[in-house]
Amino acid sequence: MHPYRSHTCGALAKMDVGQNVRLSGWVHRKRDHGGVLFVDLRDHYGITQIVADSDSAALAVLESLRVESVVTIEGEVKARSAGTVNAALATGEIEVYARAATVLSAAEELPMPVAGEQEYPEDIRLRYRFLDLRRETLHANIMTRTKVIRDMRARMETAGFTEFSTPILTASSPEGARDFLVPSRIHAGKFYALPQAPQQYKQLLMVAGFDRYFQIAPCFRDEDPRADRLPGEFYQLDLEMSFVTQEEVWETMEPVIGGVFETFANGKPVTPSGSFPRIAYDDAMLKYGSDKPDLRNPLIITDVASHFTTSGFGLFEKIVAGGGTVRAIPAPGTADKSRKFFDDMNEWARSEGHAGLGYVTRKGGEFGGPIAKNHGAEGMEALYAALGLGPDDGLFFAAGKPEQAAKLAGAARTRVAEQLGLIDKDRFELCWIVDFPFYEWDEDAKKVEFAHNPFSMPQGGMAALEGQDPLTIKAFQYDLVCNGYEIASGSIRNQSPELMVKAFELVGLSKADVEERFGGLYRAFQYGAPPHGGMAAGVDRIVMLVCGAQNLREITLFPMNQRAEDLLMGAPSPAINTQLRELHLRTVEPSKG
Repeated sequence: MHPYRSHTCGALAKMDVGQNVRLSGWVHRKRDHGGVLFVDLRDHYGITQIVADSDSAALAVLESLRVESVVTIEGEVKARSAGTVNAALATGEIEVYARAATVLSAAEELPMPVAGEQEYPEDIRLRYRFLDLRRETLHANIMTRTKVIRDMRARMETAGFTEFSTPILTASSPEGARDFLVPSRIHAGKFYALPQAPQQYKQLLMVAGFDRYFQIAPCFRDEDPRADRLPGEFYQLDLEMSFVTQEEVWETMEPVIGGVFETFANGKPVTPSGSFPRIAYDDAMLKYGSDKPDLRNPLIITDVASHFTTSGFGLFEKIVAGGGTVRAIPAPGTADKSRKFFDDMNEWARSEGHAGLGYVTRKGGEFGGPIAKNHGAEGMEALYAALGLGPDDGLFFAAGKPEQAAKLAGAARTRVAEQLGLIDKDRFELCWIVDFPFYEWDEDAKKVEFAHNPFSMPQGGMAALEGQDPLTIKAFQYDLVCNGYEIASGSIRNQSPELMVKAFELVGLSKADVEERFGGLYRAFQYGAPPHGGMAAGVDRIVMLVCGAQNLREITLFPMNQRAEDLLMGAPSPAINTQLRELHLRTVEPSKG
């Protein structure tokens, strides 16, 4: 018999009754029933109940151990009585009567519990992540992550893609975040950058003629953390295709991403592959107040500025006359809601930094609130008719500059739907957001900047770059969104050296700047570059969604905390003087105050 185990802790069943077995694992729980000790023995595969009584030499050993100690148990498989069968366990029909127990590793007193799913402080969980990872939900999430990645790889290979690995030490690239820099020992004063994404390399692979590339790519960005973005590193399903239109990218990737969701949705409905809605960016910002709309939310925002060009409600009339707008967010079936519900929404908007959220109440066809009173019954009837609202539906208003109104309306749409229980949490709604702006106005720098990926192809090509207002140019760029999260982003690339230079000139960079910053890509485009495009899907966010987790730390092995610290390994840590001298570096303390 194997020195540690003949079976795993998830393998034994009723057909094994009578066998002598050897199991090894962690002491998960102990229950002392006065001379009879029940121990749940856990390993990666499951839990088996161990029984030791006064006739067993194992009793004294097991009684002396703390939970999470590692032991080997030798004993006989016995059937549980009908009243003690545990249907929740794969091994619930049997138990092992322990004849001997060997301690492989005794546990000290635990800094946090492993059995159970109770909340525990994040700093303790991260410092003792090896214990945290033993907990059932987190352990299962990590296994789901590995299965999702395996499924992605299989689907990509079936779709004709080849997996390539691109460099980790590279040059700085403008991906919209700070680089992690790595000093060069050989080249004093020079630095490598960890890739924010393999963008340039995957385009170079297309120029090199490989046609369809993918990898599960590690990406590194020095940016602030949030619930759907970890500090430091993340992983993406990165891909590129030659000789394709954006429609072909969508048609290729819908079965891949949609298929992953269908496989891991546990029966929850998923938008069918081949039918993901395609929503223009401008329409998304108008109807949903966001470029990553949650389509489980049935509420639609409407621009109602035309109803307030002349109105007894002077504030809205003034805003519209000044070039602003008014967005309406319906609140269906709120006749039974008190005035406090509407006032609380207004206070919430103010707490978010907005001037406020106007509202109209309606019960049995009777309008209420200052806006309705001043706008007039006739005007309100016309507005409600235009919006298709009923006699018991309320209405909220977000007014101001278009960008501000869209942001408030989008947030209010989400909050109203949550308050009214309108969002079906048990489904996955996917859609493409398309036709993104190529440029945007940088208010701080007072200049035009790229809105997203600078390597995207502008719609209209050179004619658009030379003849249009830059802020009106759209890009062949697209995002894939699921349940309010951006889970992928991509574009058709600009593979023309002339177009590339012209696009960068509009943000103030010269041809020489392009050659210096993106020399490899710029040179490659001069030697025959195929039309190409692709995208990158966030592995971490997809896993978070299919696991039903609320934070990326719940699906990541060894994450950092909110201050970008690895509490387990003690990173970042100071470098010793010898290391600094080898790298020709000197540390400078930040100024105090």
